[in-house]
Amino acid sequence: MEYTALAEEILSGVGGRENVRSVVHCATRLRFKLKDITKADAERLKRDPGVIMVVESGGQFQVVIGNHVAEVFNALNHGAEINDASGSEPTGGEGLFARLIDVVSSIFTPFIGIMAASGILKGLLALAMACHWTSTESGTYKVLFAASDAMFYFFPLIIGYTAGKKFGGNPFITMMIGGAMMHPLMISAFNLSQQPGAVSEHFLGIPLVFINYSSSVIPVILAAWASSWLERRVMKILPSALRNFITPLICLAVIVPLTFLVIGPLATWASQQLAHGYLAVYNVSPAIAGAFMGAFWQVCVIFGLHWGLVPLMINNLSILGHDTMLPLLLPAVMGQVGATLGVMLYTKDARTKALAGSALSAGIFGITEPAIYGITLPNRRAFIFGCVGGAMGSAILGYFHTTTYSFGFPSVFTFTQVIPPTGFDHTVTAAIAGTLVALIFAAVSTYLFGQQAKQPVSELAEGSNSVPVSLAREKVTISSPLCGELVDLADVQDPTFASGLLGKGVAVKPTLGQVLAPADGVIASLFGTHHAIGIECDNGAEVLIHVGIDTVKLNGQFFTPHVKVDDVVKQGDLLLEFDIQGITAAGYDLTTPVIITNSDDYLDVIPAVSGQVLTQDAPLLTLLR
Repeated sequence: MEYTALAEEILSGVGGRENVRSVVHCATRLRFKLKDITKADAERLKRDPGVIMVVESGGQFQVVIGNHVAEVFNALNHGAEINDASGSEPTGGEGLFARLIDVVSSIFTPFIGIMAASGILKGLLALAMACHWTSTESGTYKVLFAASDAMFYFFPLIIGYTAGKKFGGNPFITMMIGGAMMHPLMISAFNLSQQPGAVSEHFLGIPLVFINYSSSVIPVILAAWASSWLERRVMKILPSALRNFITPLICLAVIVPLTFLVIGPLATWASQQLAHGYLAVYNVSPAIAGAFMGAFWQVCVIFGLHWGLVPLMINNLSILGHDTMLPLLLPAVMGQVGATLGVMLYTKDARTKALAGSALSAGIFGITEPAIYGITLPNRRAFIFGCVGGAMGSAILGYFHTTTYSFGFPSVFTFTQVIPPTGFDHTVTAAIAGTLVALIFAAVSTYLFGQQAKQPVSELAEGSNSVPVSLAREKVTISSPLCGELVDLADVQDPTFASGLLGKGVAVKPTLGQVLAPADGVIASLFGTHHAIGIECDNGAEVLIHVGIDTVKLNGQFFTPHVKVDDVVKQGDLLLEFDIQGITAAGYDLTTPVIITNSDDYLDVIPAVSGQVLTQDAPLLTLLR
């Protein structure tokens, strides 16, 4: 029940259940495919304290949650049965690239975690071999190798299932097509065809070209698309009494031979051309290729565009047996880790330091979204230093041709995956050196130059630490919506507010259970649990008033709203009443953040310096424009 309210709020923010075509999740974000993206309210979701960021990219509406994304996804799916929505509807006016990103992410996201784990296990086995802790003849090696290699060997089977779901077909039909592609009989026929003097075989008089499809990616995706296309048309023709068994019969009898005769050979040829084409580009200047990837990989991650490169890495491993793109991404990841470390070292704010520490540990293991959205991107300079460090480190890896021999998103475990089958060599040393360069450069640069330059105290606005009054062309005052004691935003017991991620502001520990309008404006949002209100003020400020910490879990108990969304209010109008005694007795902290969610529109947001707000018409925040 802990994540039910957040899931409901997100579902409402994306336009409701009826607007969702499909939704999947990755390590930190929900990836919605919406029927009409104009019905989604990104700004409303960004104001939700449970949401880190909202990104619209690659044909997807992505809601960044953080490490609890799986729990929110389960609550979302349990409450609305959201995954019953089909992903096969037309995508409307989306471009080809957006469709490609959507297809790739939908197919690979469901098993990305186990795929990364399998790659890490392969890397650890390589480390054990290089250190002579085991040998290929030992039973231990064979068991662990089977565990690490099973996913990659049976790719056509696994991808057949997820691709079938994505293309709107019966996933078990497409999974069986993938199974047929790597059936032992077909693998045996392939092995025989490689021997001297092998006799050609035919299907209905048509020559067969046997290919080993184990570990392949593109052939089964194309076969799944063809099967799903055929299935939809057969379903329209057949009577309902025959569909359940005749449709799979037709799909298997048509698509499996078509795959071995046409789809597979053509897709394999295309896969080979793609792999060799990448090598040709890479070999022009590996160092420049590395610098480019190191600089822009995290930008791609922000917009979800990195999914377009995942099949290329896997295809390189399948066709070439190794990949030079994946290792170039390791310094890009560690550059952001270094920038986060720099922020953690220089900040005096306990909440920011704690948030940076948490993001730092996640980044080491390859999950950079908490670091990017929570620490480096809001700082801007830190994000840039991280990207520059990534470019420098990746250029070193490119120059020395560092290569990976198994798949897994870049993390500290990638060091084991770059160990060649022959043992340690200079490419492993280059991987370590390039990664350290990225991390150290980003950390030191952020520590030394990541802070905003301080102005002389005499030039600063009262209560401000950064912006001279002389720079402000306009000052806007926001009255306090509550009576109570002022609390510095950095001292709020919630890292999302304390970090300033949602915007600048201040908090009030209320002594009166009323929330009044802080300015003239319109009610932009009223959470279903009535614990938070958003106001678009006539003066341009967007104010979020969040009564208490974690009070969303009360599901509306102790709260009585007096307005609804789109109501026009005047300063001082009663918006909400709440039971201070009841909420406190329930064990909740009533410290109430008052946030300017569009803080980036202002030079600074300056809180009142008095320790008490005795009247609700007292100035609480001064906005410099």
